[in-house]
Amino acid sequence: MAFVTGTLLIDAPASALNNMGRIPDEREDNTVGVKQIRTKEGIYPYVSAQAFRYWLRTSLPRNNTKWQNAPMYKEDTSLAYTAADPLEYWDDDLFGYMRAPKGENLSKRRVDPEYAKLTPLQVRKEGSKEKELAITRLSPFRMSTLVSIAPVQLVGQFESMSRHEGDPVPYVSQFYRTTLKGLFSLNLHACGTFSYADRTGFRHLDEVRRQKAEAAGLEHLVEEKSYRLPFEQRQARVQALFEGLAQLEGGAKQTLHYTDVAPALIVMAVTRGGNHMFGHTLGASRNGLPECKLDSLREALTVFRDDLLSPVYVGWVRGYLDDERAKFEAFANEYNADTPYPISISHPRTALLTLAQEFAKNPGWLD
Repeated sequence: MAFVTGTLLIDAPASALNNMGRIPDEREDNTVGVKQIRTKEGIYPYVSAQAFRYWLRTSLPRNNTKWQNAPMYKEDTSLAYTAADPLEYWDDDLFGYMRAPKGENLSKRRVDPEYAKLTPLQVRKEGSKEKELAITRLSPFRMSTLVSIAPVQLVGQFESMSRHEGDPVPYVSQFYRTTLKGLFSLNLHACGTFSYADRTGFRHLDEVRRQKAEAAGLEHLVEEKSYRLPFEQRQARVQALFEGLAQLEGGAKQTLHYTDVAPALIVMAVTRGGNHMFGHTLGASRNGLPECKLDSLREALTVFRDDLLSPVYVGWVRGYLDDERAKFEAFANEYNADTPYPISISHPRTALLTLAQEFAKNPGWLD
């Protein structure tokens, strides 16, 4: 079973990419803070994995006209879900879902035209009542929280709304200067493969969706209790995901801080297992500046040598950490002299697009 395993850095020179809302008990009543982890070493700003996945999920259809985002339904203030149909909707396939409607609202949902836009759920009778059966899918695409590589001093910026007569409306917002690091992984076998096993997280398809899979002529993996899309469709979805990462947009406070959230540095490869081989290769120096931990990378490439299925794709923006890049290029030249899977260095967008195209040449990665 193959995975794409990677780590990335986002350069945030003056940013507030993910906020936690108003901070209570501050000097100014209207003070908005950034999400942060407080430790004895200091404050680490972070961006939640949910926020990053939202950036990616909204970037994808803007950059790929074939990408299919599932319709959403908000049942009440505490419950919302997608159509939960991975056969048709690409984001339900790669980002997973949980659709578990409340039984007491069934009659209301049945007459709601917005609910009618979703693929129906299997219904089971329980005495005189009917119940829609829940389905869930673990996300093949996994993303970590993006955390500052080192503790930083948060800046509180005094601002005001003053485009009106009378006194201005003051407020304070926090921002930071740092480098955010995140890990990601994509289970390639799970992409386009949908289970009907009766287990939490593995019951991707109910009887309605199984009948849809049969009617569409999907491959039936009997031993896995799964149906699989044709290779060309699975390849297209995976390629679109990496093309979307190459053109990632999003983040809070862009009007005031305009931070480019596309990776400034990314390291990734296709591997046999889901263990993350690059988790400790990028970090901070003693001065809190980003650096590539070459000893860690050398160890990872040695320990996981037999698990590599592709070159190591490195995307590195010129002008970002140029001294570190020079050291890395020297390391890569030495490493590439004796390996079947060399380190390939290019711009992050080029690296992501190159990997996306490699899936057509390596169909076994998606088995």
